[in-house]
Amino acid sequence: HLVVKRERLTLNLMFHHSWEKNMIQKLFSEPPCVSGSLKSKTSPELCRRINNPKWPQLVALVVTVAMCGAVVAEAQQQAKVAKIGWLVNRPASGPGSGSEVIRRELLALGYSEGKNIASEYRYAEGIVDRLPALAEELVRLKVDIIFTFSTPAARAAKNATRTIPIVFLAEGDPVVAGLVDSLPRPGGNITGFTTISPVIAGKRLELLKETVPKLSRITVLWTRGGSDQSWKESQLAARELGLQIHSMEVSSADKLESAFKEAVKAASGALAVTPYHLTNSNRKLIADLAARHRLPAIYPRGDIVDSGGLMSYGADRTEPYRRVAVFVDKILKGTKPADIPVEQPMRFELVLTLKTAKALGLTIPPIVLMRVTRVVK
Repeated sequence: HLVVKRERLTLNLMFHHSWEKNMIQKLFSEPPCVSGSLKSKTSPELCRRINNPKWPQLVALVVTVAMCGAVVAEAQQQAKVAKIGWLVNRPASGPGSGSEVIRRELLALGYSEGKNIASEYRYAEGIVDRLPALAEELVRLKVDIIFTFSTPAARAAKNATRTIPIVFLAEGDPVVAGLVDSLPRPGGNITGFTTISPVIAGKRLELLKETVPKLSRITVLWTRGGSDQSWKESQLAARELGLQIHSMEVSSADKLESAFKEAVKAASGALAVTPYHLTNSNRKLIADLAARHRLPAIYPRGDIVDSGGLMSYGADRTEPYRRVAVFVDKILKGTKPADIPVEQPMRFELVLTLKTAKALGLTIPPIVLMRVTRVVK
C-alpha cells in the first residue's frame, strides 16, 4: 500500500502536460488513507485507487516521465551554439552571393543564426597579407569551424590551426596548393570544394576563339603567386589553338589601367581573365576597362558577366556553395574533415551578355549560342 503523508511537498519539476500536473496535485492534496481503509470522507474513490497495488507504479511512472521531460527541456535550452568563423576577402550581400547561398542552405539543413549557430566574420579587404593574422584571431575565438573562400585564406587557416575543422572553397588545385594530401583523402583537419577553374582555362580560350572571328592574338590577365596555374594552362591551350598570347600580369588594382593599354598596343584581339581575388574584387572595373578598350573578354565567374562582362565559363554558380554547407553540417554532426573527400563541380555554365556583344559589334555564332546556359539581356 502507498501511504501518503500529509506533509508540504515541493516538486521542482517541469510539467509539460496539464494531466501530469493535475494528477500529482490531486494526489498530494487529498487526505491520507490509512492502510486497510477503503473509505475517505472527501474522496473514497481516490482512497480505493491508492490502495490498489498498481497505483504506486503508475505514480512512479508519472513522476519519472515528468522528470525526463524536465531534463530534456533543460538540455534543449542549454544546447550548444556552434560558432562558425568566416575568413573571406570582403563582405558580400544579395540573394545571389555565395555567402547568402550558404546561409540559405544551412537554414534548410536546420541551422538558424542566433539559435544554434553564430557567425564570426573576418575580412581581408583585398589584402592577402592580412589573412594570417585574421585566421589566428578566429582560432583565439575558439570557433568550431573555419570557412574560407579562397586558396590563400585556406592556407592561412591551415597554418593557424591543426585541430579546428576547415572547409574551403577554392578555384585552383588544392593538392598542388598544398592544402590537402589528395582529393579522396584530404587528411588533417581540412576539406572542401574546388571549382577546378585553372583546369578549364583552355576551354575558355577555345570558346573565345569560336566567338571572335579571325582571332589570332589573345591577352591573359593573371597574378603571380595567385593564378600561376591558370597562366600555365592558358599557355598550353594557346599553342594548341594556334593563338599568340600576351601576358597581362597585374599585382594590384591600380595597375589595371596601364595593363589594358599595353594589351591594346600588343594588338590583342580578346582577353581571358584568370580567377583570383584581385579579379574577383575588381570585376566591375575590369569589365568596364574591357568595354572601353573594345576587348571581347571571357571570365571564370558569371557574376562578372552580371557586371557587364561579355561572357564567362565555369562551375555552376550555386553548386559549390550548397556543397560546402553540407560539409559544415556533416562536421557539426561529428564527421572528421579527413573523412570527407574534396569535391569538384558536376555542372558548368556558359553565361553571355547580349548587350555587351552588341556594343562590341559581335554576332555570336550559333555553335556558341547552343551552349549558353544563361543569357544576361
